[in-house]
Amino acid sequence: MRSTAPKKWEGIKKMAFGRKWLDEILQNDDLTPKEKAQKIMDEHITVTNALKDERDSYKQEAEKAADIQKELDGIKGGEDFKKKYEDEHEAFENFKKQTAQDAETAKVKAAYRKLLSDEGISEKRLDSILKVTDLGKIKLDKDGNLEKLDDLKKAINDEWGEFKTTVTTKGADVEKPPQTGKGTMTKEEILKIQDTSARQKAIAENLNLFGKG
Repeated sequence: MRSTAPKKWEGIKKMAFGRKWLDEILQNDDLTPKEKAQKIMDEHITVTNALKDERDSYKQEAEKAADIQKELDGIKGGEDFKKKYEDEHEAFENFKKQTAQDAETAKVKAAYRKLLSDEGISEKRLDSILKVTDLGKIKLDKDGNLEKLDDLKKAINDEWGEFKTTVTTKGADVEKPPQTGKGTMTKEEILKIQDTSARQKAIAENLNLFGKG
């Protein structure tokens, strides 16, 4: 830190109490001994005051430096702003990623729903089937079309074929009844079904038991 001590002290140091200066005072016959003593005393006071001013100036500078150091220490010991920025940036990136995933899931759901409908699955069953379908395993290509379309169609017909509608000669849609082979099952009986496809069918037929009806 640059010193702000009184500049006049530089001039005083060059002249105060130097031998030449004292000789001039002492050999000046125009001055009485009392005047010589007073002049030396005045100069002493001037030098002393200048030293005090310089001392006070250095003290003020030292106090300012201490205050600045405290501020620096406070920043070092306080909240890590870099970490806070990184955390907020990560949270924002996660939000963007989740938003993109939600949008992709919505596209997959719409495409798969259409495929179910195109494969003849009853409109009444679409929502129930979508609720028990793992949409995360269904992918879209770069053009937004369902990948492995043939595999998906086969799976739909294998797992949900009993929910297809048939068209009579009169053009009326008649929903095929589920071929369960027995009456209404309990929630516990459904959960015990080992075969995944059969269990999903049973869940779709009894959504009221799972709070999804």
